[in-house]
Amino acid sequence: MEPDEKRSQAGFAQARTNLSNSDPGSSVKALDRGLKVLAAISDAGRPSSVSEIALAVGMTRTAARRFILTLEHLGYVASQGQGYVLQPRVLELGEAYLSSQPLAAAAHPHLKELAAAVAETVSLTVLHQGLVTYVDRVQASRILSINIVVGSRVPAYATATGRVLLAGLEEAALVSYFSALQAQCYTANTETDAGEIRKKVFEARDQGWFLADQQFRSGIRSLAVPVKDGRGATLAAINISASASRVTAEDLKNQYLEPLRQTAEEIAAAVTG
Repeated sequence: MEPDEKRSQAGFAQARTNLSNSDPGSSVKALDRGLKVLAAISDAGRPSSVSEIALAVGMTRTAARRFILTLEHLGYVASQGQGYVLQPRVLELGEAYLSSQPLAAAAHPHLKELAAAVAETVSLTVLHQGLVTYVDRVQASRILSINIVVGSRVPAYATATGRVLLAGLEEAALVSYFSALQAQCYTANTETDAGEIRKKVFEARDQGWFLADQQFRSGIRSLAVPVKDGRGATLAAINISASASRVTAEDLKNQYLEPLRQTAEEIAAAVTG
């Protein structure tokens, strides 16, 4: 057995012993911290060192290494060069989520139909912990210069779907979101002032749609509308994304808003029965 393998197995054995000897409360905390380590590796988008992961999560290098070794043993991460990356097994978690959600299954055929009709990329998103999460995405034959796939998470304040989803929050949840917001600039068009973003969220609420013009990625325009249940609560948002070099903001709204709204209504009907 190689020295590195011995150290890995010894580290995992120690981590397992620490968890088994802990009380239920500390086990819950350990699970929380372990998931945060997994999320930190995911968010990095590249091999991350133990030190980088520890800094991102807010724990010691020793603790971070213990969680990493456990995740490595379970098959969720692996070492690559000088850091750690996710492994295909994490897809099982995403697949389990999607298979348990009637929304994605009900929406997919409608998204495919819309994407074929407008010849642009169409997505279904939900809001989770202040971030927009892509639940489904149908790519058009025209490739967009943005690397977004199912499972991607992007800032709500800088995206069309995000502002539509934020518009569906209760006031208390919206206040909480803005109180914790630390907006950063992604393009020359990104709005970072909380007051201005809040105005745009209310604008999205009043008009029932929102158009983001190169707010998150240069060269990409996006038009979004909410998917609502029978009581008017926002379940999700769908959007059409197009290249700014091909489609003006005015054309995006004039040509695609009604088909987008119609698709949202069809999805809502399919989900709520």
